[in-house]
Amino acid sequence: MQLNLQGKTAIITGASKGIGRAIAMTLAGEGCHLHLVSRTAADLTAVQEAIRAKYQVNVTIHPLDLSDGKNVRSLIAACPDADILVNNAGAIPGGGLDAVDEARWREAWDLKVFGYINMCREIYGHMKARNQGVILNVIGVGGERPTATYIAGGAGNASLMAFTRALGGVSANDGVRVLGVNPGMIETERLQSLAKGMAGGVDSPAWRKMLAGLPFGRAGKPEEVADLVAFLVSERASYISGTIITIDAGAAARG
Repeated sequence: MQLNLQGKTAIITGASKGIGRAIAMTLAGEGCHLHLVSRTAADLTAVQEAIRAKYQVNVTIHPLDLSDGKNVRSLIAACPDADILVNNAGAIPGGGLDAVDEARWREAWDLKVFGYINMCREIYGHMKARNQGVILNVIGVGGERPTATYIAGGAGNASLMAFTRALGGVSANDGVRVLGVNPGMIETERLQSLAKGMAGGVDSPAWRKMLAGLPFGRAGKPEEVADLVAFLVSERASYISGTIITIDAGAAARG
């Protein structure tokens, strides 16, 4: 399927690892020029070099902490003409109410919840002025069925789901699409971190039992999420806004 993404420019946050890195590689393969953002310059440089070795696209890196609103504003000021924004930065810890103290909870929400909102706020006016653009929020299936063992993440994701639907419901008036994806269990370093917080680690019997119970008996791959994102930000999905697509092989629907 021709996605017609050649020559588009995309900002991808949390782009140095996992799902963000996979999205960067996939969009580069479709001909997108990229602005890649994460906190660690060395990790971003590695992704930049990997993309340049395979694809003839422009790749600019921005080592920034997006939990700070000043960094969000400086980033968008540097690339206001981006056609696509993919919000993906942030890692909210697993654990129950007694395991996530106020400081850690606020730190995590400052990056993921408020970071996404601030990024949308800053880029939206530029997209509205051009009467075109796509914002895609990578959120997480934890917001669909919140649990006490992932209480900070579930609550944060649920908030971002509501935000995405609310903004995406009116953004078409301005020629802008806003939508999201909710990945389930995906093979990333983030999954390993959650395993430690929720089930005692990836080698624990509880975690192995959880994975075995997933559809197809496995976690998803970052590239599978990236393929979905590439379609959704393309003109082939031009009638989709205010919607959140779950990619978890049906796990959330099992109850």
